[in-house]
Order: sequence, then C-alpha cells, then structure tokens
Amino acid sequence: MKAQAKCRLRVERLRDLGHELRRPEADLLRDGIYELRASLHGVHYRVLYFFHGTVAAIVTHGIVKEDAVPPKEIDRALERKKRFAANPAKHRREESTE
Repeated sequence: MKAQAKCRLRVERLRDLGHELRRPEADLLRDGIYELRASLHGVHYRVLYFFHGTVAAIVTHGIVKEDAVPPKEIDRALERKKRFAANPAKHRREESTE
C-alpha cells in the first residue's frame, strides 16, 4: 500500500508539472517513453508514460525495476502509444476526484 501511495504521488507530480518533471522523479527511456520513478525499501517501482501534446498518458504501471526497465516493457509502451495516437478519444480517461 505504501508503494502504491508513492506511485500515486509521482502521478500527481506529473499532473502538476508535466514536461517539467525531471530526475530523480522521472526520466526519458527512449522513443518518447518516460518513466516515473518511486522507491520503497530498496525496491524500485516504475510507471511508463508518454506525452500527447500536454497530456501525459500512462501506459504501464507498477513495474518493479531491477537493473533496467526490460526492453519488452518499453516496446509494449510504444505499441500502446501508437494505438493511443491513432484514436486519442477512445483511450482518454478523466482523472478521478478520489
């Protein structure tokens, strides 16, 4: 639960700062895919996202990172980015107020 709270905090910071969010909280991986970074008790959690204009679209959640984000996770995020770009309205979800 604490890890989830830390990841949620990172998502909130991304919402507030957008493209301005930098290391150590966020970093570019490759091809427009970024990672939100949160750690708890030596475990590194990653949430992958990309920008569509000024909107940050989250494409994966809760990856536990060892040495590096696995290339297959980045490839999966790139495929989701492509699908999103083809029809943004279909994939849009408004932020909850909880």
